[in-house]
Amino acid sequence: MKTFEVPTREEVSPSNQVLFDNLKKGIGMVPNLYAAMALSQNALATFLNLSMAKSSLKAKEKEVVNLVTSQVNNCDYCNSAHTAIGKMNGFTDEQILEIRTGQASFDKKLDALAKFTKNASENKGHAGEAVIEEFFKAGYTQENLIDVLLVVAEKVFTNYLYAITNVPIDFPIAQKL
Repeated sequence: MKTFEVPTREEVSPSNQVLFDNLKKGIGMVPNLYAAMALSQNALATFLNLSMAKSSLKAKEKEVVNLVTSQVNNCDYCNSAHTAIGKMNGFTDEQILEIRTGQASFDKKLDALAKFTKNASENKGHAGEAVIEEFFKAGYTQENLIDVLLVVAEKVFTNYLYAITNVPIDFPIAQKL
């Protein structure tokens, strides 16, 4: 598969150049997948607004959703990026690998979240009733369910974008399951 060329700051629109500058200042780099989004006049800004929007989910919970969804979609880029982010959020290497399988035996609530996310992702939103029931029994709400699906949708976009662009992975490569 042909890899898309990652655009430089000078090759993107002025509005995307500002976003590149903000990303460099905020996280020290412009991830290659974000740079690929800047090939569109609006995609990067739209994506960043969505990914940084308020959510009923905590950062660790969002990372569980990101890791599970990326694994379901076999996205090496997002598995690598979210392994690094998961570590920054306090997960161990072993916990991250387990989360990617759709389980989190070390935390009952996160386990229900991982199982729900995997089931919903694998079944294109048609999650099983028992998995949904366990999600609610673990203490999650209808608002949380909607926010989980929003994170899944966001992650599907990046997973698909990587599958098509095949940009170089600029994070430490995640271990294969």
